[in-house]
Amino acid sequence: MGKIIAIANQKGGVGKTTTSINLAAALGVLEKKVLLIDADPQANASSGLGIDVESVEIGTYQILEHSNTPADAIVKSSAPNVDVIPAHIDLVAIEIELVDKENREYMLKQALASVVDQYDYIIIDCAPSLGLLTLNALTAANSVVIPIQCEYFALEGLGKLLNTIKSVQKIHNPELDIEGLLLTMYDSRLRLSNQVVEEVQKHFNNMVFETVIQRNIKLSEAPSYGESIIGYDATSKGATNYLHLAEEIIKKNS
Repeated sequence: MGKIIAIANQKGGVGKTTTSINLAAALGVLEKKVLLIDADPQANASSGLGIDVESVEIGTYQILEHSNTPADAIVKSSAPNVDVIPAHIDLVAIEIELVDKENREYMLKQALASVVDQYDYIIIDCAPSLGLLTLNALTAANSVVIPIQCEYFALEGLGKLLNTIKSVQKIHNPELDIEGLLLTMYDSRLRLSNQVVEEVQKHFNNMVFETVIQRNIKLSEAPSYGESIIGYDATSKGATNYLHLAEEIIKKNS
């Protein structure tokens, strides 16, 4: 049975989508079968793997509504062994539409039951909020990866996210684990970056991944070519970092 991992943090710009795309691609290169679910209305994970978002007719929205099955929505991506359930801007409306549905937090979990056995890993790229979309992702997931930017306000908002995870564990999904905290956008030349790493490791010690994602211009360029970092430049620091992260996750779960 596949492991479902949500990539979540309600702060924007911490590297969630970058991590979703490149972790999925790295797991694919390591010969794991991966499904990436774009659960962010901005649909950056879809376009970042070469999918034309404008032409998406069946995606995460229809899956959450249960008007289509995941099998209807799955498309091949530009990365080997990685399939995608893409998003479209219409996903913005889903929070309002689900509000008075019964079991609204379980819509994604119920939908994924039909495909979870076909993949080794299912990665969910969450929206930068703690709304119903993210709640659905956390209820469906076995674990969550929390990207944290190596910057001054890094730990701000983390308490809120951890409380949300706690209440999801209590009410909706007792199986939910924290896969790990992932330090992103690290620049070894900056004293601040090093301080953030020390601070996070001191507070959360073994919850923090050994892999740290370094600031890397190639990582920002790759999505505009519809490629993962591995497809775009396999020799870059970014590619090496994400391959290490994938290996760390596989080792942890074997």
